[in-house]
Amino acid sequence: MTTLVLATRNTGKLREMQQLVAQESRLSDIQIVSVSEFPDVDDVVETGVTFEENALLKARAVSSGTGLPAVADDSGLAVDVLGGCPGVFSARWSGRHGADQANIDLLLAQTADVAAERLSARFICCVALAMPDGSTRVHSGELAGTLTRRARGDNGFGYDPIFQLPGGRTLAQLTNDEKNAISHRGQALRALGPDLAGVLT
Repeated sequence: MTTLVLATRNTGKLREMQQLVAQESRLSDIQIVSVSEFPDVDDVVETGVTFEENALLKARAVSSGTGLPAVADDSGLAVDVLGGCPGVFSARWSGRHGADQANIDLLLAQTADVAAERLSARFICCVALAMPDGSTRVHSGELAGTLTRRARGDNGFGYDPIFQLPGGRTLAQLTNDEKNAISHRGQALRALGPDLAGVLT
């Protein structure tokens, strides 16, 4: 069994990653653990200005700190009418990291006067794998949709309740399997799958 460290303390991301890896039979020998299991590893300051830069920063730091292969993602919501914001600032858009409801409330307030047909948005995810020898792999995924006027659904996390898909449901109204099949993070992790299988198994 190979241990792979996920460079996040976000339980939602850990759960999604574990579910996605469980769906890939070629990755059955990989055990995914959170960086929370390594209390001596400090949180990484996301100083990058792109999703790729931040994902690489986190993956490299966690791999170096644990001596194990590490995967990090940086993801966020890009709202077209806001010029791509919140973007890399999605998790701390309201000023406090990980305050999901505050982030949603602020974004809905900022777009309250925007016509519904102009609320197009994209979820973007960049996933980086860093090995103890310093080598890296990077993949990305993207999911298009629109913002809603109010939150709908109880599943998922972050902006999922206000991100509506073309079929009319929000990401938070999908089952885990439905979400993983189409999500930006699912796309990026599936693209990373061959790299994981090649270097870890």
